[in-house]
Amino acid sequence: MVQSNLLSAMLEAISEVYEDEADPQGPYTARTLRVTPLQTGFEQAPPCLLDEGIRTVLAGSEHPVARAARKAHHLLPWGSNPVEGSTEEDIAAMISVLTLMGPEGPIPAPDVRLGLVYMRPESYYPLHLHDADETYAIIAGQALWTAGDDTRMRGAGDMIHHPSLMPHAFRTGSEGFLAIWRWSGDINTHSYVFIEDHKTEVQA
Repeated sequence: MVQSNLLSAMLEAISEVYEDEADPQGPYTARTLRVTPLQTGFEQAPPCLLDEGIRTVLAGSEHPVARAARKAHHLLPWGSNPVEGSTEEDIAAMISVLTLMGPEGPIPAPDVRLGLVYMRPESYYPLHLHDADETYAIIAGQALWTAGDDTRMRGAGDMIHHPSLMPHAFRTGSEGFLAIWRWSGDINTHSYVFIEDHKTEVQA
């Protein structure tokens, strides 16, 4: 019961973030998360390869989702990028993804995807795009974020929207970052591709 309450608290905190998103797909995702039951229980999860970094960046944030994720961390099955087959080989060493909701997720949903993503410090995730409409909400750490023609530092509390096929990339500094993400629209994974990249640089 305690474990179930910890997970429910984290999911509710995530719902509250997307309930406030300006794009209508944010509130729709929040409602879907609230009304769709888990199909599998979350038990004690083994640590992932980037577990220490995830714990460290969460410990430095007081964002409501970060606080809830800290408490539920031992239950969360962090894994590899769900589009890993479409990514460069070194991506798996810098990023870990927790899928919560989607067609194959523990919370089944045919038309949205939702989860958490962690990226380790001093790393660069190259410019890429996909068919899905996407919104990140950073809950811990920060990154230099490129979304189309806009490049700026983003940190806990920032929400970044990527319309379908908008190129985006991120570079971390000494902290790394952890964010929630959602996909809507055409949520296929085969459209996920890397594109020619000018290598975003951190501005002094």
